[in-house]
Amino acid sequence: MAYIIDRVTIRTNNSEEGCEKIKGLWQDVMSGKIPLMFDSEHKFQEKRCPVAEYSNYEAGETGAYDLSILGVTADFFQHLEQEAQNGHYIKYEERGEPDQMDALICKAWQRVWEDHKKGTLARTFTRDYENAVPAEYTKDGKLYVCLYIAVS
Repeated sequence: MAYIIDRVTIRTNNSEEGCEKIKGLWQDVMSGKIPLMFDSEHKFQEKRCPVAEYSNYEAGETGAYDLSILGVTADFFQHLEQEAQNGHYIKYEERGEPDQMDALICKAWQRVWEDHKKGTLARTFTRDYENAVPAEYTKDGKLYVCLYIAVS
């Protein structure tokens, strides 16, 4: 019997060691070692997309937090867009070349941290989401990174 996991969670932080844990988790998910995008028999699950969820913040962006990678469908993104329109989230988006994923993710988070530091972003530190859409799935051949930051 094949099974699919809908989320996997680690406790981490933004230290160098924490970032290595995050990279390792993503590698395990994308390779199918953790059956989130693949079932336990390594069959790819179409129409599922990996999304990072940040929650259970210990001390804002400087402390430990839970990072979950979720396997979601298109309705999840529709819900997030509606939540952003309702003012519960602010969307940060970056666009670039296919080989710039890490740089674009860092750039988007830097914008969030700067806005928070300046006081122009009132984060709730409840649940934030990160999604990267590879260039091969976009109409314009660009990579997109979207962050949905929970606000009060």
